[in-house]
Order: sequence, then C-alpha cells, then structure tokens
Amino acid sequence: MIPLLRTYLQPYRKRIALVVALLFVQAITNLYLPTLNADIINNGVLKGDTAYIWRIGGLMILVTFLMGVASVIAVYHGSKTAMGMGRDVRSAIFRQVERFSQAEVNFFGAPSLITRNTNDVQQVQMLVVMMLNVMILAPIMMIGGIIMALRQDVVLSWMIAVIIPLMTLIIGLMLRRALPLFQSMQKKIDRVNQVMREKLSGIRVIRAFVRTDYEERRFDTAY
Repeated sequence: MIPLLRTYLQPYRKRIALVVALLFVQAITNLYLPTLNADIINNGVLKGDTAYIWRIGGLMILVTFLMGVASVIAVYHGSKTAMGMGRDVRSAIFRQVERFSQAEVNFFGAPSLITRNTNDVQQVQMLVVMMLNVMILAPIMMIGGIIMALRQDVVLSWMIAVIIPLMTLIIGLMLRRALPLFQSMQKKIDRVNQVMREKLSGIRVIRAFVRTDYEERRFDTAY
C-alpha cells in the first residue's frame, strides 16, 4: 500500500502540501477558540466589561470563519487529490489487465479483476480522503491539545496519560474486529460480481428455461 501511495500521489505533492498547510491552520484556529472563550468569561463576563466581550466575540467569529474556509478548501483539494489518484490507479490496472493472456485472466478470474478495478480502487480513494482530512489533522490536534493542556494546568494534564492508552486500546480492538469483516466483504463482492456477470451473459438461457426465480435466490445467497 505504501509504495502504491508513494508512486501515484507523487504528481499531487503540491496539492497535498497545500492541504497539510490548511489543516495546520484549521487545527490552530480550532485550538485557539477555547482560549478566546475562556478570556471572555474571565476578563469580560466576570468583570462586566461589555466592550471586551464584543471585541473578543468578534475575534472568535473571525477565527471561526477562517477555520471554516480552511476546512472547505482542504476538503476540496483533498477530494480532488484522492479522485485523481484513483483515476490514475484505475487506468494503470486496466492497462495491465489488457496485457494479460487468457490463462492469466482465467487464473485471477474476471469477477476478481472487476472488483480490483472498481471497489478496491474506491477503497484506496477513501483511504486517501480520510488520510488528507482526518489522519493528518489528528496528530496536529493531539500535539496542540497536549501543549494547550499543559499551559492551562500541568497537574490535571496527567489525565492525558490515561486517556491516550485507553483510546489506543479501544481503536486496536475495533480494528482487530473490523479487518476480518472487511476481508469477508471483499470475498462476497467478488462472488456478487461473478453471479451478476453470469446472469448478464446468460440472460437468454435463463429466460428460455424460466430460471429467473432460481437466479434471484442464487444472487441473494451470494452475499
């Protein structure tokens, strides 16, 4: 997977750099908002300073607007990058399959090759979208959150040392449960493609021998 991403994301490195910069802006603004909120309460509400509340409130609106703009642009370019990479991968797979001999096609199976060029490429696209919109943002937010927590109260920050291992354990258990289900889903998709392809290629025979109900039950059991 890593060599695949490295090869096909190389043409989009400038756009990826832009997305990373925008995610950094999004993380900084997101972490800055609680500080501004605390300032309003401590220096505005408690002291009854209405002018200060309006001034910091306006700054919060400006920061929120900046965060929203950065988020929208980052999602747009991240999605464009993922779709472009998926197009390139799909084209490369198709060209490679065209060079297969009949024996190689029979070895892999037409349903499996269809799945590789459609569903599998889509899964890679979704991985890139998640990576550019969530997986890069999460470490930035984590580091920034730890720094902000230490700035506010070092004593209470020990809770982070408990929460992070607990979250890691929960995520690991979820992945351990999800990976076998994902592999099973891939096999079922291959089977569904096989049954559908056989139905389309033999539609005249199926209708001639009135086997429509049988083929419907066969399709239902395919997944």
